[in-house]
Amino acid sequence: MTTLRLEGKVAIVTGAASGIGEAAARLFAANGATVVVADIQDRLGHEVVASIGPDKSIYVHCDVTDEEQVKAAVDHAVSAYGRLDIMYSNAGVLGSPFAGILDLDKQEMDRVMAVNVTGTAVAIKHAARAMVARGVRGSIVCTASVAAHQGGHGPAAYVASKHAVLGLVRAAAGELGQHGIRVNCVSPYGVATPMSSAASGLASEAVEGMFCAVANLKGVALRAGHVAEAALFLASEEAAYVSGHDLVVDGGNTAVYSALAQLMSSAGFNKSR
Repeated sequence: MTTLRLEGKVAIVTGAASGIGEAAARLFAANGATVVVADIQDRLGHEVVASIGPDKSIYVHCDVTDEEQVKAAVDHAVSAYGRLDIMYSNAGVLGSPFAGILDLDKQEMDRVMAVNVTGTAVAIKHAARAMVARGVRGSIVCTASVAAHQGGHGPAAYVASKHAVLGLVRAAAGELGQHGIRVNCVSPYGVATPMSSAASGLASEAVEGMFCAVANLKGVALRAGHVAEAALFLASEEAAYVSGHDLVVDGGNTAVYSALAQLMSSAGFNKSR
């Protein structure tokens, strides 16, 4: 018999209308959770809810740069379902993909920080307030990135923002542990999503091929569903004593000097005899 890992739980997923967030919303619902799909892409969000089923999900328009909208999404979940058990703060933007530090635009950096950092902070804040008020020992999961560990995985503003998300998660885990609330993040390697396709101007297959070409782990392409599985683990009771942790989903990329490893492999080193 299949165990529903989130049975009876109420979850909010931000950025849930597409990409990793959509995959997570579907997976959470399939594992027994009632899911609030929060996004600014209204048409896509309603389509996700219709696909999951209106008995298992609702859509809420939520721009995470507006704290009142984040609070309203949390309030809506509590009003509709009586509690909030899980917040998956996943909404994020890449920013201008070709803007190096020499061409840094302050307004663009402010936008990236507003979504990726401040948006994450207020999601943690209002989810935690709702949990504390009702004595819920909840789980908060955030999407960071391999860019939280290394430079070169995106524009400077994006890399800086993901480093900040990791810091927020660790700070919040330290503060909220006394309430029994766990705070963790998941850091994926490159995934072919609508966001990465739009940023590169390439079809998703081409984006995936590009990431696979420079990946450490061969024979499998990282998909949104893999990241959603990692978020599901952190959200579930299987991770009951995991907090302040960054679950890196990158096929070992940040654990090795992948460029050197690929160079050595192409030269015939480190091959099985």
